[in-house]
Formats: sequence, structure tokens, C-alpha cells
Amino acid sequence: MYPASSSDTGRDPWPDGPRPAPVGASPAPRTGPGAEDDGDRRSGTRRRRDGEPARRPDDLPDAEPEEEPPPPVEVRRPLALAIGGFAALLGVGLVLAAQTSGPGHRLPFAIVVLGVQMLFVLAWTTALRPPAMWLVAGVAGVAAVVADVAAVRMEEARLTPLVYVAAAALVSAVLGQLVRRVDRARVTDSLRGTALIVMGVVAFATLILLSRVVAGTQTITVGLLAAGVALTVARFTDGFAAWPRLAPQVPRGASGVVGGAMVGTLVSALLGSYLVAPFTPTKAALIGLVAAVAAVLADLAAGYAEAGRLMAGEPPTMWVARHMQGPLGGFALAAPAAYAMCKLVF
Repeated sequence: MYPASSSDTGRDPWPDGPRPAPVGASPAPRTGPGAEDDGDRRSGTRRRRDGEPARRPDDLPDAEPEEEPPPPVEVRRPLALAIGGFAALLGVGLVLAAQTSGPGHRLPFAIVVLGVQMLFVLAWTTALRPPAMWLVAGVAGVAAVVADVAAVRMEEARLTPLVYVAAAALVSAVLGQLVRRVDRARVTDSLRGTALIVMGVVAFATLILLSRVVAGTQTITVGLLAAGVALTVARFTDGFAAWPRLAPQVPRGASGVVGGAMVGTLVSALLGSYLVAPFTPTKAALIGLVAAVAAVLADLAAGYAEAGRLMAGEPPTMWVARHMQGPLGGFALAAPAAYAMCKLVF
């Protein structure tokens, strides 16, 4: 009998560690703490130890700092009061000049309106700076004279001739800009500004038309007085309490805009109770409301436009022209608004 023995007798026993892989086979993945450390070393990252704070996204080198919003524009009280005073003087001047108008005696009122139109051309052309600026200013000045003459001399007070004058002036200004090769590329971008200058200066001529219709002089008094009071109250309120701010870059407050329109409407209603028929407090309040809202919105839009130009990097315009722009634009829009309300109410 042979002794019982294994065929593996004399070979080294298997070690306590893992069995080696067969020849040609890929090694099995390692497990355990050592495998994690080795994987971290290969990936170039470091494991967070117990008690060590995690890295925040702000600590990463690629994190960009958040941009802080720009600080709001400071509201300068003396400037706001000065603009409000200018609006008050402009409104009083136009209202008093309208009282001198009568059949066959409209030249003094037309001269006052022409002076306001020249101020409008100076302020808005300097502020907007359209291509061929002096050409646009000259065309607008000629359009103002032609519109005033047409409003005085036409047999029947009609708005159509003034529309023709504004259209012809706009076409002439645009053609003059296209002639110059330097300004040709900017014509499309500045078309709105050129149209505002030309149409605004012609809009003042509707006051002369309004003085020739029934209850027109009273409508001028009610409408322009409401617009002047609204602009003055709005600017004075901004000087003392420009709150809540409508935009950080615009030194205007909602309380001034809304309060100015309300006070202007109230003043027009009180004035309507003292005027003769066909005026009533209700009709005067409607005319004053439309004129006051149109004035304060135009004034506010001028402020937004100026802030937009400054944010775009354009150099600031002349100081006087920049701050006259808003009240002049307010009265330019209030004049046709009062004319339209006179035609609707009476």
C-alpha cells in the first residue's frame, strides 16, 4: 500500500494575502483604504481629513467676483428747484402771452411762441446731437417760422398745414444728413432724434391755432397752467423727496411725477369753476389732466434719454441745454394735447 499523499507535496503554501492572478489576466481592482489613497494620488486631488473645512466655491482661483450695482445718482436739490422754477416761468409766460391774442392781433403771441421754439431747437439739438447737427437745427428753425406764419395767416384754423410743414422739414433734414458721407451711417440710428426735434418745434405752433378757435384761449390757459404746475410740483418734490426712485441712474421719484399730475389736474378744475361757459370744472379737469400727464411724462422721458446716453459712454452735453430739455419737451407735448382735447370736449 502506498501512503496517502497529495500531488502538491513539497510546494509552498498559499500566502495569507490574495491569490495571484493567472498569467495574462488583468489585475483585480484594489479595495480598502489604501486603494482610495492611491486613487486620490492618481487623480491629483486630496481627500478632506476629519475636522478640515471643505473648500468653498469662492476659494477657487477661477471664481469671478460678483459685480456690484452702480450707486444711484445723487439728487441735487438746487438743480431740481432751478428746473422747477424754469418750468413755472415758461408756463406763466405762455399763458400771459395767450391773453394778448385776439382777432387780427396774434403777432405778439406768435413772437413769444417763436422764442420758445428757438429755445427748444437749441436745447434738444445740443442734447441729442444728431448727424449734421447745425443742418438739423437750421431746418427746424425754418420749420418753426413757416409753421407760425401758416398758423397766423391761414383763413381757417386747421392742423393739416402744420403736418405738411413737419413732414417736409423731416425729409429735408434726413436728405441733408445723407449728403454727407461721414454722417450717412448714423442717419438710421438718429432718425428718431431728428423726428423729435422737427415735430416738437412744430407742435408749439398748435398754440397759435388754438387761439383762433372757440374757447381756445381759455383752453390754453387751463392746459398750460396745469402743465406748468405739474412740472413745477414734480421737480420741487424731487428736490426734497425723490422717493421711490424710478431708476438708480435717473434722479427722479415716482411721488413727484404722480403728485405733479394730480396737483395740476386739481388746479385746472378750480380754474374751470371761475371760467365762463362752455367751461365747467369737469371739462377743465379733463383738459388739465391730459395736459399735465403729457407734460410730466415727456419731462421724465427726457431724463431717461439723458441717462441712457451717459451710460452708453457719450460725453455729457451742455449743462444748460441738458436741464432745459425736459420742461421744453413737456410743453411741446402739452400743446397738441390741449388742442386735441379742445376739439373733443367742445
